[in-house]
Amino acid sequence: MQRISLCMLVVAIGGMNARIQADDLLIGVAAVDVTPTEPARLNGYGNRRQPAQGVAQRLWVKALAIRGKEGPPAILITVDNLGVPATMTEEVARRLEQKIKLPKKRLVIAASHTHTAPCLTGVASCLFGEAIPDDHQAVIDRYTKRLTDQIEQVAIDAHANLEPGTLAWGQGSVGFAANRRVLKDGTWAGFGVNPMGPVQHVSPVMKAATTGGEVKAVVVNYACHCTTLGGDSNQVCGDWAGYAQEAIEREFPGAVGMVTIGCGADANPEPRGELAMARAHGETLAAEVKRVLQAELVPLETVPVCQATLIDLPFAPPPSRQELLERASQLGATGYHARVQLERLDAGEDLPASIPYPVQTWLFGDELAMVFLAGEVVVDYDLRLRWELDGKRLWITAYANDAPCYIASRRLLDEGGYEVDRSMQYYNQPGRLAPEAEERILRAVHDQLPEAYDPPES
Repeated sequence: MQRISLCMLVVAIGGMNARIQADDLLIGVAAVDVTPTEPARLNGYGNRRQPAQGVAQRLWVKALAIRGKEGPPAILITVDNLGVPATMTEEVARRLEQKIKLPKKRLVIAASHTHTAPCLTGVASCLFGEAIPDDHQAVIDRYTKRLTDQIEQVAIDAHANLEPGTLAWGQGSVGFAANRRVLKDGTWAGFGVNPMGPVQHVSPVMKAATTGGEVKAVVVNYACHCTTLGGDSNQVCGDWAGYAQEAIEREFPGAVGMVTIGCGADANPEPRGELAMARAHGETLAAEVKRVLQAELVPLETVPVCQATLIDLPFAPPPSRQELLERASQLGATGYHARVQLERLDAGEDLPASIPYPVQTWLFGDELAMVFLAGEVVVDYDLRLRWELDGKRLWITAYANDAPCYIASRRLLDEGGYEVDRSMQYYNQPGRLAPEAEERILRAVHDQLPEAYDPPES
């Protein structure tokens, strides 16, 4: 894989990655309440076809802006939602380029993947196995427009709030994520708890503080689905990620708590099914955050070098028209998905052969590399990156900048099952990813990181 040295990378961006004086680092934070103002259909479970019946917990969009005394900031935005589509990311990036001169590669929008937040236009559009009624779709479209405006505003607010500050990070670990893929003879057999399946329990934490030591923001990452609440819950809620934010903000009054999600697409929280369990998981994570922040942290004394690439992820050969015709008579998601694909073909369109896939990194000198991947990324990507690079200096976030589909690994393609095949119907994709998709993603990450992040010699 083509690699670049850290020295070359620093020269290429004009020395922006040089260490800076303590009072030269600026940080800004902001938060906006994005709880829906009218009953909206929730995303995540296809059996819920009525608007939400109340609010169990409010939803938020939050931003952390990081800048040196000169140059543009880098802005991380977290959103309490299943996923943010590329169209929304592109629109917000376009507006911020105009209003605060923010290059797109210096913006990340990361979703918490809660399954109890409103649907967004274009995200998992075939989830319900039928067309969404016009009146429901109108609510979805209004919420999507409003959320786009609010994401833009929270970034502008964080930028306006820039003040001298410090950044530091550390790593903890919590254990409520469990591999959910039950196998029989090496093949997917259903959802459950697979105690032998891979899972990532590492939980990186970042603290942003004023030069006087006041905590302004805490960002924490964990690789687990936000599915403590099931399809029988039809109230707005941030799930465990929302409760973690609340608990962090109680612990650090005046601070903004932010949660990003790692490569946990094949992991569920356990136990699950009740609101009290979501709260308990969130408080468990917040307690670990407190422990990490009481220990010695690694200072981040550079503004991040930000890179972004858009690659093509290929699909396997799509089903034939005859196969789609045979499926079209089925009830539920399979039949509806087939009919939607046939409508594409009848309109003279080809089924897509690939999807555009954003890969992004933020490099804080040789102290930390943050990797941002789109979609529902399974744990194998995290494990491979931590093996092939120096895993002790990596922060890997999924569900960032787009919500195209599940991103299954080569291993999962061999096992089959929900994350590989059926979920692609919900996301209105023609079929599973091609086997080479995994290598393309990993190559893109490697190409953005310097040799300084190669694994240490044993």
